[in-house]
Amino acid sequence: MELPRVGSLGEYIRQQRQQAKISLRQLAAQAGVSNPYLSQVERGLRKPSAEILNQIAKGLQISAQALYVQAGLIEDRQQDNDVLAAIRADVSLTGRQRQVLVDIYESFRKENRVASAQPPQSAEPLGDDPVPSRDGITPEVKEG
Repeated sequence: MELPRVGSLGEYIRQQRQQAKISLRQLAAQAGVSNPYLSQVERGLRKPSAEILNQIAKGLQISAQALYVQAGLIEDRQQDNDVLAAIRADVSLTGRQRQVLVDIYESFRKENRVASAQPPQSAEPLGDDPVPSRDGITPEVKEG
């Protein structure tokens, strides 16, 4: 999942906050940090801890992983997934909308992994046809 590259973590947080139409004050309150501290993070003067990044991600309603990758705390391990990259790169969606799409997509993938792990079902349709006896001859149905 390749995230859109911006100059810094702070710029990325500001961009996400503006897309979500949240003020600096609102995000600071939701993340449980002070206004000046969040402003310094956005300007690149402070580097937040992983815990603070989690709180900011919750406030922005985005994946904490996206912030970790942007901060350089973890590597982007899902580079092969173009769908997730496209969802996360779409700046016309809000952070919340992107997260909902990612959650739905991942739930479908999980459902398909579970389904593919189960033994295949018989391809024969179930119906009201008479069942053949052991000798292969279908018993006659007596109408009465």
